[in-house]
Amino acid sequence: MEIPSKYDPKRVEEHWYAYWSEHKYFSSKPDDREPYTIVIPPPNVTGVLHMGHMLNNTIQDVLIRRARLLGKNACWVPGMDHASIATEAKVVAKLKADGIDKSKLSRDEFLKHAWDWTNEYGGVILQQLKKLGCSCDWDRTKFTMDDDMSASVIKVFVDLYNKGLIYRGYRMVNWDPEAKTTLSDEEVIYEERQGNLYYLSYAIEGSDEKVTIATTRPETILGDTAICINPNDERYRHLRGKKAIVPICDRVIPIIEDEYVDVEFGTGCLKVTPAHDENDKNLGDKHNLEVIDIFNEDASLNSFGLHYEGKDRFEVRKEIVKELQEKGYLVKTEQHTNKVGTSERTKAVIEPRLSDQWFLKMENLAKPALEGVLETKDVKLYPSKFDNTYRHWMENIRDWNISRQLWWGQQIPAYYYGDGKEDFVVAETPEEALKLAQEKTSDLGLRASDLKQDPDVLDTWFSSWLWPISVFGGILEPENDEVNYYYPTSDLVTGPDILFFWVARMIMAGYEYRGKRPFENVYLTGLVRDKQRRKMSKSLGNSPDALQLIDDFGADGVRVGLLLSSAAGNDLLFDEALCQQGANFANKIWNAFRLVRGWETADIAQPEAAVKGIEWYKAKFNQTLVEIEDHFSKYRISDALMAIYKMVWDDFCSWLLEIVKPEYQKPIDRKTYEEVLRLFEENLKLLHPFMPFLTEEVWQHIAERSPEEALIVSQWPKAEKVNTQLISDFDFAAEVISGVRTIRKEKNIPQKDALELFMLNAEGVSSQMDAIIIKLGNLSTMETIDASLDGALTFRVKSNEYFIPISGAIDVEAEIAKITEELNYTKGFLKSVEKKLGNERFVNNAPEQVVAMERKKAADAEAKIETLEKSLASLK
Repeated sequence: MEIPSKYDPKRVEEHWYAYWSEHKYFSSKPDDREPYTIVIPPPNVTGVLHMGHMLNNTIQDVLIRRARLLGKNACWVPGMDHASIATEAKVVAKLKADGIDKSKLSRDEFLKHAWDWTNEYGGVILQQLKKLGCSCDWDRTKFTMDDDMSASVIKVFVDLYNKGLIYRGYRMVNWDPEAKTTLSDEEVIYEERQGNLYYLSYAIEGSDEKVTIATTRPETILGDTAICINPNDERYRHLRGKKAIVPICDRVIPIIEDEYVDVEFGTGCLKVTPAHDENDKNLGDKHNLEVIDIFNEDASLNSFGLHYEGKDRFEVRKEIVKELQEKGYLVKTEQHTNKVGTSERTKAVIEPRLSDQWFLKMENLAKPALEGVLETKDVKLYPSKFDNTYRHWMENIRDWNISRQLWWGQQIPAYYYGDGKEDFVVAETPEEALKLAQEKTSDLGLRASDLKQDPDVLDTWFSSWLWPISVFGGILEPENDEVNYYYPTSDLVTGPDILFFWVARMIMAGYEYRGKRPFENVYLTGLVRDKQRRKMSKSLGNSPDALQLIDDFGADGVRVGLLLSSAAGNDLLFDEALCQQGANFANKIWNAFRLVRGWETADIAQPEAAVKGIEWYKAKFNQTLVEIEDHFSKYRISDALMAIYKMVWDDFCSWLLEIVKPEYQKPIDRKTYEEVLRLFEENLKLLHPFMPFLTEEVWQHIAERSPEEALIVSQWPKAEKVNTQLISDFDFAAEVISGVRTIRKEKNIPQKDALELFMLNAEGVSSQMDAIIIKLGNLSTMETIDASLDGALTFRVKSNEYFIPISGAIDVEAEIAKITEELNYTKGFLKSVEKKLGNERFVNNAPEQVVAMERKKAADAEAKIETLEKSLASLK
């Protein structure tokens, strides 16, 4: 194949992805190899590729491609989450745009629209992942609403219900008035917001006296059913047993006593609204108070809102404050900061609401999951700093509200046969439900038409917590070959923001339904932020178009750019310059390959420099390989890439290729050429997980390969014993070469002009790298001497001094003048520093690090003066 002069990522990416797909390299079936399994954190079916996905999936692809090279049976299961709230919102919005009101549709009609939307717009992200190079087993793609996945969810619900772990309860829940559904506690984000504290006066029945209460939500006074005072509060003792009158609605309510009231907050008097605050609900239950719900499901006011009926809660807040003021009930207003719960999905302010919901008891499910992570280390979190977060969540776990007031999702398999709250049965199918209902009622005349299924669906997380089991059919067929082979999976890569939502719940489900952990290691990535440390988001407009980045820099460039700045668990400060750095690295490798392939070979003797250079690079390669393996074992993926990056860029391209490069228009010996190509191949193997497209392209250009010899299925290098002496000797030689090159640069001596190099005190210095020093320094001679050499430029490497005679090479008079000027400047600088250090007030009062810095400046200046004086003496 002809090698193009420029690397063209677009052409290469399309070609090799098609080739890999055609030859089924991503496909996995159980066999006798060790399995290595990753299940993708299923992105929302509504999603499109963003920076978080790019980072997360790049890391997964690195791990899966490396496992493939290690000879494991690598299986990466892709899929999507049906995302109840997000998808239903999208479908409702589309219907609205088409002039269709969801409330006018039957459930089946709506679901048809939802499936049409999903089939047309959903799953875009999976196609986009291919652009990034993700080597998922696409034949295994799962969707949380697939028939078998839904059946798994229903089976688990019925099982947990029969175990007494799922129950129905009338509770205060988190209500999202925009999505019109409940949310679990974990789906509520608390934000500090600036608001007001309103002081309102309530008249005491049968007297002229008034009592003042403070509230942040004046609109809820229409649902007040008591005023509560602390029995120990002397100020209000005289109000015991009396009644108050609620402003505007003139409802007469009791004054109750309870130590729950904080005498320090507000006025020490509390209005009690049991329908709209969890603590008030608890007080209401304790004191048998009436419950008055003033809100509709969209948080507009209902008939209990009187003349505000139909208006939004926040609009009512403004209007009711005005009315309270006009009628003399508003005493004063103060600014007040409080935490406001918002919906993770819709961003709407959450409304506490009393509702019949389904709950899952979590305490017993959490115990083995807590032990498996924190005690037995059956599951390991990387970085381990998240252990404490996990512990806090799991030790303070609350029952999980698993029902959602939506239509898109798995419908709860509870069937009502009567009007009572307890008149229901739970079964996997309507047929089983009818049978159970007939048994429960002893009424064999009951018909399927008499049963009504619960309209709610299950929380999306209730399907995705089964993901590592259900994708292999392990719920419906617990002993099938696939789940027994692939489960437990190996690694999970995800963000810390869903450590509880998803990771902890999968661990619970794993122990409950397989008696085993769902995965061994959890690698928690950081959030992708911009250079100003702001979280990337559409609203801020600071998130680049992921696909545009791939177009601009190539998939490999973007992958490298993301990983070079991403340490486990730490936020990634993204800068497009990093992708440019990745693209530059790809070009560097491409040009290095073109350089090597451009050399002509001949059957000539192998030069000593090439022999030693190749020996050194093999040692360096093995040393780096050991380092890389250590990084991978600790999930320091970025560090592993950086180690490879430095080895390829510095050691291979900058050093080895220079060492072996033939003279201008002369051939290279065949043995060196073949060795260099072999080392190039070894580099490509290490780079392949990070830069799959470029590496496969170069690999296929090196030699004609059969599909079985493709890089993607080659073999990861095995580390051999590291020759540390060779590496140490080369490092020393590299410093000598740098010394020679510095003198050439400073004195403008062309590289083509050969120089002589003499060494003083050369004891303990190996001579095995001399051939490399001679070649790269372009030296005509390299000898050891017993005494300093006059009329020569010098440099030092460790305790050894080197001399380069400069006769004819430089203008001696000009050099003497230049060194004298630098010497005088340095002496003056030293004098000013010594003066400062001689000032006792400065030394005693300045910060310790400032004084230390000044002392270092003085020591550096003294060393420089000594070197300059020696150079001057040698020239005179």
